[in-house]
Amino acid sequence: MAANFPSTPTIGDTVTIENITYKWSGTTWNIISRGIVAPVVQSNNGTIDLSKGNYHKILIDSGNNSVTVSFTNVFPGSSKWFLELNVSDSYTITWPDSVIWEAATAPTAIENQTLILEFYTPDGGTNIYGVESINRDETPAYVFQGSVSGYTSGGYVFPAIRRNQIEKFSFTSNGNATDVGDLTQGMLAATGQSSSTHGYTSGGSGPSGHVNTIDKFPFATDANATDIADLTQIRYGAAGQSSTESGYNSGGFAPPNVTTIDKFPFATDTNATDVGDITQARYGPTGQSSSENGYASGGLYGIPRNIIDKFPFATDANATDIADLSITKSDTAGQSSSESGYTSGGQTRIPPAPAFATNVIDKFPFAADANATDVGDLTQARQAMAGQSSTGNGYTSGGTLGDFPPTSYNIIDKFPFASDANATDVGDLTAGYSGTGAGQQV
Repeated sequence: MAANFPSTPTIGDTVTIENITYKWSGTTWNIISRGIVAPVVQSNNGTIDLSKGNYHKILIDSGNNSVTVSFTNVFPGSSKWFLELNVSDSYTITWPDSVIWEAATAPTAIENQTLILEFYTPDGGTNIYGVESINRDETPAYVFQGSVSGYTSGGYVFPAIRRNQIEKFSFTSNGNATDVGDLTQGMLAATGQSSSTHGYTSGGSGPSGHVNTIDKFPFATDANATDIADLTQIRYGAAGQSSTESGYNSGGFAPPNVTTIDKFPFATDTNATDVGDITQARYGPTGQSSSENGYASGGLYGIPRNIIDKFPFATDANATDIADLSITKSDTAGQSSSESGYTSGGQTRIPPAPAFATNVIDKFPFAADANATDVGDLTQARQAMAGQSSTGNGYTSGGTLGDFPPTSYNIIDKFPFASDANATDVGDLTAGYSGTGAGQQV
């Protein structure tokens, strides 16, 4: 590099080589600044290594909301760098003592904003001056799918044990679930909803009978659920849906079977309100969620049904029957990609009829009101499973074959959204059986 410097410089001359600007002092070339180089994403890590570049990013979300920042490998002399904070959750951040903030206060961002900070040091990091460069709203389009973990909450162990476990399994690698918390009581046939920060388990049948409870548990830490609100009526075996702002609980058995669509807010712990009806009262439909609509597919009304109902998130309104599943079934698991809804497994006949569980994975489009098609198979025909959705895959956990006494499974099946293909067995729940559990994801 020395060969690129002028051989006879005068005091104050500058040279820029590979994004680094040097200034001649009369005796040496000193670094006075570094140009912006490729961004370095520092997800879940507050250590900013300036030898790797001078534009860095930290993602602040529910899994990384307490960050301690440090600046390492600061160049001698003067230099400048930028730090981008992408904020999707409330947070605390600790800065080095060497940072001197404009107006003596560190800038902050609220949830769903991007904060870009600019730092300058004249003395190799002894004193670092920080200012807010840009603070812009980064409210993302709603994404129902998770990218970190799937959850199965509650369930049933034959002959009469209602489970209160909250189990978690990874979306980033295949593996078994772990028990990370408890619902407020043992619960079967509840429905699952997911906000960006919490999982919800609503309704169901508890040890003392059917309930209207809405339980809530955090994604950021492994902790027990709390009872934060009530549905408008006691019921179980409903379908669950989630918009960016609210959870929905539709249909189910009170008794009798009901058409109610309940809605409760994620922002506050408040009771649900009745905002509409599905087209037919039925037990055991399953839920799917697009960015704009909730869906309730299948279900039992005397016999299994193939109905796909759709209702809007933007307004409180009744559902319409927009299409059919490829077969009639109830007690299925529901999954959602960004483009399609999936209804996997389920009950096709009423016991004691033989072989009344199916392994069919049905898929229907969100962009058009069209019938579902059979696009693959679960590894095992079964019913009463929980469904989860990552950005790339659908998951079906637990379930029973449906014979009597029931043959139980702890299988976690996974199938791809990008192609129509069969599921593979990628892990196990902690218990031998988790039938009629509720599914969530983050």
